[in-house]
This record gives sequence, C-alpha cells and structure tokens, in this order.
Amino acid sequence: MRKSVLLAVIACMCPLALIPGGASAGASVASPSVTNATGGRGVPVLPGFTAFRPAVVGYEQSEVFLSGTASAYAMTAPAKNDGKYSAVATSTAPYTTRAVVMRPINPHRFNGTVIVEWLNVSGGSDAGPDWMLGHTELVREGFAWVGISAQALGVNALKSSDPTTADAVRYANLAHPGDSYSYDIFSQAGRAIRDNAHTILGGLKPKHIIAIGESQSAGFLVTYIDAVHPLAHVYDGFLVHSRFSGAPIRYDVGSPVLVFETETDVSFSRGTDRQPDTRMYRLWEVAGTAHYDTYGLTIQSKDTGNGKAGVAVLASMQKPTNKPAANFTCGAPINTGLAHYVLDAAFYSLNRWVANGVLPPTAPRLRTTASPFAFVTDANGNVLGGIRTPAVVAPVATLSGRSTGGSSFCFLFGSTVPFTPSKLKALYPNHGKFVSAWVQATNKEHAAGFLVNADAKELVSAAAKSNIGK
Repeated sequence: MRKSVLLAVIACMCPLALIPGGASAGASVASPSVTNATGGRGVPVLPGFTAFRPAVVGYEQSEVFLSGTASAYAMTAPAKNDGKYSAVATSTAPYTTRAVVMRPINPHRFNGTVIVEWLNVSGGSDAGPDWMLGHTELVREGFAWVGISAQALGVNALKSSDPTTADAVRYANLAHPGDSYSYDIFSQAGRAIRDNAHTILGGLKPKHIIAIGESQSAGFLVTYIDAVHPLAHVYDGFLVHSRFSGAPIRYDVGSPVLVFETETDVSFSRGTDRQPDTRMYRLWEVAGTAHYDTYGLTIQSKDTGNGKAGVAVLASMQKPTNKPAANFTCGAPINTGLAHYVLDAAFYSLNRWVANGVLPPTAPRLRTTASPFAFVTDANGNVLGGIRTPAVVAPVATLSGRSTGGSSFCFLFGSTVPFTPSKLKALYPNHGKFVSAWVQATNKEHAAGFLVNADAKELVSAAAKSNIGK
C-alpha cells in the first residue's frame, strides 16, 4: 500500500474552525442539481478502496456531481455542556462537489437504507474508512452506500492533479467554498438522495438514510448532530465512529445515535465524552481494539465476505506486523483485534433501530480508573469491560489500543503482543480447548447482539482452521 493511500484511510484529531447551525427551526434544505460524472478513468478517485471489482459481490460503483448554493454558519454563543449550539448563517456561496455510490446491481437486494459517509480527509484526500471496514456487512444486508466529498481538502485534492490528465479534466468543475459550508453541503447531499434517487441510486427508492463518519469526520458529524440536524431533519440516524473528544451529543436530538469507540479513542478522550445511554443514544466501547488496525490496513481490501478474512485476522494475532506498509514502521506490531466485526453489528443494530424501532443492546464501558485515568487489565494484559470479543476472552495475544510510537500515524494503530508458545500451551493444552473457548466467547457476543450471525460463523470457522493448540 502506498503511503498516500495509507494516510488516506487513517484519521486524526482535527479541530473545527467554524461551527454550523441552521437559519431557523424547520427550515427546508435546498435540493442541489445532480449530474452523472463522466471522463477520467471512468471510475471515481477514492484511495484505499476495496481491491476487488464491486461486481464480484453483486454491487456497482458510480459517481455523481452535486451543485447548489450552501450556507456557512458561525457561532453566536459558546457551546453548552449539553451539546446545544447557538449559531447563525453568515453567508452563502455556490459549490460543486461529488458523491461516490456503491449499490446492489439487483434492485431486489436493496434493503431500503442508504448509508451516507462523510468522507475522511485526514490523509490529504478523500477516503471512506467506514465502507472499507464495514463493506461485508453492508453488502450482505443490501445497503446502498454514498460517500460525500463534504470538505474542501477532499475536493481540492481531486482538482490538484496534473491538469493534462483525464482525472483532472473529470474534476475540473468541482468547487468548494470552505469547510464552514460543509455542513449545509452534507445536508443537501442527503436531500439529493431522496429527491434524485433515479440518478444517484439508479432508481432504487430509499426508505431510510443514515449518516456516518469516522474519526475527524466523526468530529464534524457530532457538530452536525448538535447544531444542524434539529433544524434540517435530513438524516434518520447517525453512526459516530471513533470520536476522540469534543462536545456531548445533545439528549433531545430526536433520532437514533450510536457512538462506536475503540480503546484508542477512549484513551485519548480519557473517557470525557462518555454519556449515559438513552432511548436515542447508545455508546459501544470495544476491548482490545485500536483506532485503525491490521484488518483495515492490510486485509479489508480483499475481503469479499467468503470467510477467508477471519482466518487471516486470527493468523495475524500470532504473527503481527510492525510494518503495515513499505514506508511505515511502527514501534511494535500493530493491533490485530476484531473491531470491524463489532462495527458490522453496529450497522445492523442501528438500521433495525431506525427502520423498526428495535433498540440496540446496551454495552458495558471499558474498565478505567479516574485519577489517574488508566485502563484496568486482566491477567493477560487485555482491558476489562466493554464489548468483549473472543480475541480478549479466549486470547492468543495482548491487544491494546495504545502504541509504542514509530512512523507518522502509528500512534493510532495500537499494538499486539503474541503469547509465547509456553503460555499458549498452558492456556490451551490442545486444539479442542482453544476452539471450545473461542466458540463459547463468540456465541456469547452473538447472543448479546454484538456480533452478527455471518461474522460469528466466520470466527468459529477461523478457530477450527487455526493451528492453535496443535
């Protein structure tokens, strides 16, 4: 994986310069014009995406351009500790941005829900980390996915290539007035999906639209939820993935919000962004996980949902790498945990919540001490509490969201310390003992609602195929 691609799938802590809001409660969101993207290589530019052709899993990819006039908003009063913002419109400006679309080829496979991802620009260009991490579940369930170039950096990166190239010609007319306009652009994108489904979704008819964002995009999304959503009412639910810190999510948001946190995220926020669960809010914290990990960096691009990824992930726990790319060397082998499997369950649970009113399960918080802030670990060095996948209940390694440094973004990759052969032998005298422990842990989390059925089967199969205890 090239460095530019690797950086594009990783998120960082990026502050917001301007905070958005709405002009007035109940104000309608403008519907932009939509045109099909043409020219270039014929496929969207989106680094780090899946390596296989979408048709392999029954999907097709397309790209459209959205054009309209967006509003910028500025704070008129400081944010309150209840997440309620006060803001006012300051200006308007024209824009043209793009949306990347993944949808089922067979319309009968479409489940009626569109996942709209605020594309992450921490690596200097657009990336869709939530599609990359969760695409197997989205494909299995028949979701449509739309990635929005909501921020100026992503749009400008598309335009900055050699002007003689085909892709530069494709994106020549894009124009972004600045990130203070990004919130209204994101609202208008959601509106466009409903109003122009024929063009954007190839005729699929959306029943529900869910907004998602990971890391830096999660920070923008929290601001969107607090300040814009109560006024725009475009999205039916929200998945906030790996926010580090920031304002609380308002209790009166009125739409389901599921917050998904890894050990890395909780560590950086020191638990300050924790909130009690309500009928419109759920917080899931997952033990043994990092902000980004081995699956996201080295496995996901080839994962077609055929079960081989589970074997690869379990093998990586025994032989982890500290070099996830040719030009990246971390201070220790990076995290090999099972975060993406729980993320699949988050997609599934949030959709049932939005579509049918079925509340997701409540999850215990990771065990921490207050002063000083620290994680409480078990005898194997794995953090206690939280959602507990088989990787920490029937472990073959110590998995952490914390790292020991190294190149660039390694601080987000956590670490893996494999158990010694003698420790593995003591824990699992034979292969059957390991498989039994792993299966029992998998079934428990599946029954609790933190693993979907297909992933539970994949993990059980991976344990059976492993050499642990042999």
